[in-house]
Amino acid sequence: MKIKSGFVKRNIAGSNIVVPVGKNAKAFNAMITLNDSASFFWDCFQNDISVEECVELVCKEYDVDESRAKADVEKFVEMLKDNGILE
Repeated sequence: MKIKSGFVKRNIAGSNIVVPVGKNAKAFNAMITLNDSASFFWDCFQNDISVEECVELVCKEYDVDESRAKADVEKFVEMLKDNGILE
């Protein structure tokens, strides 16, 4: 899985915000605010990786057990899918 091109993450006044750019700005007329962990997930999915690979990276970065990391990553992936942001 990978984030579609046409969406960028910006840090604005200390908040991580995802905004559509180019032709996506017309089709996706919104912004998404990411907390720190969601921002980490976003960065993971800038590359074509699986949920399991992302979970592994999360467990290495944060002091969290695998089941919690997997639940959080899967929830994030569902949000991306629901909004048409994944390739």
